[in-house]
Amino acid sequence: MTGAEMTGAEGTGAEVTGAEMTGGFGSLCDVLPSVAAILAVPDAEDRLGLRRRIGPVRRVLVIVVDGLGYHLLPSVAPHAPLLASVLRGDIGTLDELACTLPSTTPTSLVSFSTGVQPGEHGILGFTLNVPGTDRVLTHISWRDDPPPEKWQPLPTWFQRIGAAGIGSAAVLPDVFAGSGLTAAAYRGARFRGVRREDDYGAAILDELSAGPGLVYGYLAALDTAAHLHGIASPEWARAASRVDARLAQLLDGLPPDAALIVTADHGGLDIAPDARLDIDADPLLGEGLRVVAGEPRMRHLHTVEGSTAEVLARWRGALGEHAQVLSRDDSIAAGWFGPVAAAHRDRIGDVVVMCTAPLAVLASRHEPPEIGRLVGFHGAATPVETAIPLISLRR
Repeated sequence: MTGAEMTGAEGTGAEVTGAEMTGGFGSLCDVLPSVAAILAVPDAEDRLGLRRRIGPVRRVLVIVVDGLGYHLLPSVAPHAPLLASVLRGDIGTLDELACTLPSTTPTSLVSFSTGVQPGEHGILGFTLNVPGTDRVLTHISWRDDPPPEKWQPLPTWFQRIGAAGIGSAAVLPDVFAGSGLTAAAYRGARFRGVRREDDYGAAILDELSAGPGLVYGYLAALDTAAHLHGIASPEWARAASRVDARLAQLLDGLPPDAALIVTADHGGLDIAPDARLDIDADPLLGEGLRVVAGEPRMRHLHTVEGSTAEVLARWRGALGEHAQVLSRDDSIAAGWFGPVAAAHRDRIGDVVVMCTAPLAVLASRHEPPEIGRLVGFHGAATPVETAIPLISLRR
């Protein structure tokens, strides 16, 4: 798709403000503070009223299911008996939360762990320009440059829980060990690596039985299937079944004084092959750009000096009502990222493009070619991308 073809795409044209993205009940930022309050961490607030939902407990297991959007639950239910029971109201409680923006895994995981908005913790996208350079940092492959404690300087709730003398563990695939994102999101938790051939559920339950406190786990299969095959695919349905079986295993193995909290980092949607705009195939859209970062549903465009106004006008003209195109200052004023620390301001593009229509903005010469072959996407502020579940369960 080219800029000239955009007039035929479906779009809402609605402007999105920070207030609209936080949801009426709460956000992903509220989960760990609420868990910490239940575990009697001083000064922690049960923002979500979890105590009313699960009662008094000494152990809490929190599972983040990557890509389990709230509005995707009806599609998951035919393949997932436990989640179907939750959706019907037969077991546990189900609430709707909102993730932070962009609705992408690295940003959400750090918002979850720190309890603050992206503008405060600094992980403002799937990829970001390192200010003062032309380098693009990909957070899922980040190691130690920039140093995690400088790139994301805020304490996590795992650290706060530990400072209160309460144990916490993050049970994750062993390939996550030593990564920059692991350090940024999970610092303070004892890391337990699990090999591919190990029983992941058994490892989580082993940590939970070791003593009071918090155990955290992460399930990636649903999001991977959505990206590679699409939400309407048989592969996604099989992934939903596997995720549900894992959650049922964890629920069945809970100690009597434990609760299981299930949430997600974002939702998602499928993007049709003819609803993809490639910056690098359109000379006009590529003109004046120095660095392209972010992701296909929410782009950070860093411009050549003196060209920001022209880039802004050109992109607004090309995308029309199918995306919101704002300057850095206007995106901050709109509250897209929450309060933005001065040290993080230049990580935001000179121009920020957020899709409102079912559209993906590709950058074929700036990113690996497999990005353009994906089927499912997320990152923007539509409800199907930002609404996430909060599921509270006792055995």
